[in-house]
Amino acid sequence: MTAVKPGRSSTARRWAIDLSPLRVPTYRRLWLGNAIAMFGFQMTAVAVPVEMYALTQDSFWVGLLGVASFVPLLVFGLWAGAVADARDRRRVLLVGSVLLWASVLALLAQALLGVGSPALLLALVTVHSTAFAISSPARSAALPRILPAELLPAAMTLNFTTFTAAAVIGPLGAGLVFAVWGTDTGLPIAYGLDALLFLGLITATLRLPAMPPEPVAEGEAHRGGLGGVVDGLRYLTTTPVLLLSFAIDLIAMILAMPRALFPEVAQERFGDGAAVGWLYSAMAIGAMLGGLTSGWIGRLHRQGLALVLAVVGWATAIALAGLARNLWLMVVLLAVAGLADLVSAVLRQSMLLVYAPDRLRGRLQGVNLAVVAGGPRLGELRAGATAGFLGAGVAWVGGGLLALVLTVLLAVAFPALRRYRR
Repeated sequence: MTAVKPGRSSTARRWAIDLSPLRVPTYRRLWLGNAIAMFGFQMTAVAVPVEMYALTQDSFWVGLLGVASFVPLLVFGLWAGAVADARDRRRVLLVGSVLLWASVLALLAQALLGVGSPALLLALVTVHSTAFAISSPARSAALPRILPAELLPAAMTLNFTTFTAAAVIGPLGAGLVFAVWGTDTGLPIAYGLDALLFLGLITATLRLPAMPPEPVAEGEAHRGGLGGVVDGLRYLTTTPVLLLSFAIDLIAMILAMPRALFPEVAQERFGDGAAVGWLYSAMAIGAMLGGLTSGWIGRLHRQGLALVLAVVGWATAIALAGLARNLWLMVVLLAVAGLADLVSAVLRQSMLLVYAPDRLRGRLQGVNLAVVAGGPRLGELRAGATAGFLGAGVAWVGGGLLALVLTVLLAVAFPALRRYRR
């Protein structure tokens, strides 16, 4: 018995999430501020589509929120990535964070005043997404400045797991708020909590050290704006594996992301105000559980094949969830999809970290933002528009099946991705 215990402890350490980055005080403050803010952020992520559906009773309008979010992410994410490489990353992050906070305050104000305008809601979501696009590349690109290189993979996994934990508790909290107070009173409460909790991230950002651009070789210059974006995209075209990893993620998110359908499905199939919170939390539950036992992901050598299999698992679980008529079965299947999504995200980010030098890190993170944040929003538009013509069930299940087929075809047509090894 005594001889077995050390082995079990060693096995647990190999599988458990690595918390060693939290030993670095600067990272620990940023992680804590971001974690607190994310809980409120996720409540707003539920409150906005709930408010839109309450105003319009139409999933197409909910899907339009995806457009309002995606365009700023695409335009300002790429631009902000170039700016983060050419300017002090701390200042860029602070400007984006303050603008993000102001947009939440505006959402709170319109809810308190009972404006009830779908157009205004779309406009405020556009501002909110713009602010997120400005701050996100700088936040990700700042990590190598405050952590040693050997801790970066653990920090990325820790960040993603924290985000998913917030994505579990935040929507569940929003569902509870709406179940207890209803939509009219619940919306100001959800927005108000987001505005309050976001102060944690602003405080942490203020305590970051300055992060000016690193010196470049003689004859070169830090290029922001369009020129910097072009440089980053030109570099990306030299790495086909990265391009394929982005392409397979876009297939998964655009065709098999059913979030825009959650308010309608929760109301029509389950008729319970708390059900929408469970649906929005389900994928994050699976991702969080996967993150807490993520040690095995770092030991994968055939990362390209594992990425393909993760996306296949995602699409299959999404299609099956769309067929479920029992709330808890749907939650379990969405959780399986969330686990597959975590594996996919960690593998893609690991590939990106291998190739990206510091002088291009902000720009490549901008491209990554456009893909990982913009893809789901295009998926919301696709789901909402399809539901308007064919119904929520067809939009949900059909999207998952199409994503499954295209993922397999991509892997077969372009073997470089499935053959990629660490």
